[in-house]
Amino acid sequence: MSTAKKDYKRVTVKSLVEMKANGEKISMLTAYDYTMAKIVDGAGVDVILVGDSASNVMAGHETTLPITLDQMIYHASSVIRAIDRALIVVDIPFGSYQSDPKEALRSAIRIMKESGGHAVKMEGGKEIKESIKRILNAGIPVMGHLGLTPQSIYKFGTYTVRAKEEEEAQKLKEDALMLEKIGCFAIVLEKVPAKLAKEVADSLTIPIIGIGAGNGVDGQVLVTHDMLGMTHEFNPRFLRRYLDLYTDMTNAFKKYVTDVKAVDFPNDDEQY
Repeated sequence: MSTAKKDYKRVTVKSLVEMKANGEKISMLTAYDYTMAKIVDGAGVDVILVGDSASNVMAGHETTLPITLDQMIYHASSVIRAIDRALIVVDIPFGSYQSDPKEALRSAIRIMKESGGHAVKMEGGKEIKESIKRILNAGIPVMGHLGLTPQSIYKFGTYTVRAKEEEEAQKLKEDALMLEKIGCFAIVLEKVPAKLAKEVADSLTIPIIGIGAGNGVDGQVLVTHDMLGMTHEFNPRFLRRYLDLYTDMTNAFKKYVTDVKAVDFPNDDEQY
């Protein structure tokens, strides 16, 4: 029996747990600036992730590692000013929480105070348990992130699917249960087998948001620039491109250049 969809005027961490309980899937996309966030929020996306993927998408770095806490706060502040409905989750960047729980708390507090974000996201399981607990004890909501954790790319050495072997799959399940137990409100599972992801989602009461984790989880997240087709060299199996903006934008820019060179722009109606 289907449950009527609840109209959330403002999405909160509590809303996401309710959505899972009611069988409503959760939509999540990234944004790093005011203009994009305004459009994403207006379209009814439930969660906007100010991801450290800004390091790749906005700054052109090969990995997420170089982006700083100050830069994440800048991006998150821009996004917060744009939204009316979505829950805003901000990645704590690499190097801002791994060394000790006190530093983790300081980083999370800075994000919440200086950007106005609603929650933070952290990559890892039991190895960062004490940092997560300290942040939660300060009243800051935390979203976990397991499976492929891009901040650990040099440890893994590859962006391939994680937890295909039984030992790693078992650790992932234990970490997910631990994250729920200590108080995380949701978990992102990235690039793990669909069967494992569904098993984790079915075993927990908090939402599991997948990216490359199949359709048996409680919601999905994609990088907005990827799903709009603004990027064109990144082609993982899990990515569905809803537009081909790379081609459309390139053609528009070329037409603009042609019109300027030909003195066709501006025409008589486009000048004072």
